Amino acid sequence: MNWSWLITLICPLMMLFMMFGLGGKHGHGHGHGSRKQASPDYQELQKELNELKMQNEQMRRDIQSLTP
Repeated sequence: MNWSWLITLICPLMMLFMMFGLGGKHGHGHGHGSRKQASPDYQELQKELNELKMQNEQMRRDIQSLTP
């Protein structure tokens, strides 16, 4: 029995299922729109990092003042 015709049909059917059957979510969330949204997150993280650096420096000074 020749199964080559089945393989020929399965490839396009699987492609259609993957593209449309899974909701077509490929590519969403990428591109210029997500970069604009990521910018405030980056700025917020940078601000938090700076605050942590200042706290770290304050703790270093506190520790140095405690040691004889």
